[in-house]
Amino acid sequence: MRGVPGGSLEQVTFYLDILHGIKLLGLPVYNDARSIERTVDKGMTSFLLRQTGLPTPPTWVVGNHAEALAIAKSELEQGHQIISKPLFGSQGEGLERYYELKDLDRLSDTNGIFYLQRFVHCGEQSHDFRLFVIHGKTVAAMRRFGKSWLNNVAQGGRCEPVRLDDLLLCRLAEDAAKTIGMAYAGVDIIRDVQGRYTIIEVNSVPAWKGLQSVSEVVIADLLADDFLSLCADPASRAQKTAT
Repeated sequence: MRGVPGGSLEQVTFYLDILHGIKLLGLPVYNDARSIERTVDKGMTSFLLRQTGLPTPPTWVVGNHAEALAIAKSELEQGHQIISKPLFGSQGEGLERYYELKDLDRLSDTNGIFYLQRFVHCGEQSHDFRLFVIHGKTVAAMRRFGKSWLNNVAQGGRCEPVRLDDLLLCRLAEDAAKTIGMAYAGVDIIRDVQGRYTIIEVNSVPAWKGLQSVSEVVIADLLADDFLSLCADPASRAQKTAT
């Protein structure tokens, strides 16, 4: 799967039902509908990461403006900055950062929902990490440096390669993909000013153009090989994954 078209609730449900149906017919779907449902919804991703004890920023999902405003105000008064994101979104589009109380005049929902997350400071130069996980193993990684506080490549972020010898960083990405139940994933991790890693997003239909530009491995080949191995012997693959 390289994307699910947008549309009404009925249309999106219909598209996902097709994927569920294909899998029930015994055909491999890569990533499957369940993985996509869990990651397209940032609120569910945050919930699952928190439930399994993986580090992720404090996050709130509410449908009431007064409640969202009270949460944001409390965070700012405690010395934290806060970010609002579309619940369904990608490539850094629609994100807002709130530095002080007066900024909350522009706090608004996206289709009736507020997704608020504590901002993670990473030092003077904004950056984070994108790790690509296939079949439970990190195969490529990069550091993204943003032109602003947004580090996404689609927002002009600069990429540089990262060696896969940081075992903690790789393990966090692999654990995040396993928690969501994904065949492959793009995992975004940030390191705060104290040197602690925290997972900010997990992507079930990740782009890899930027990552490929700084990686020696051919990511498309690794994906194709993994998918074909799943097609060739799905029962053996499922048993191996379970163990």
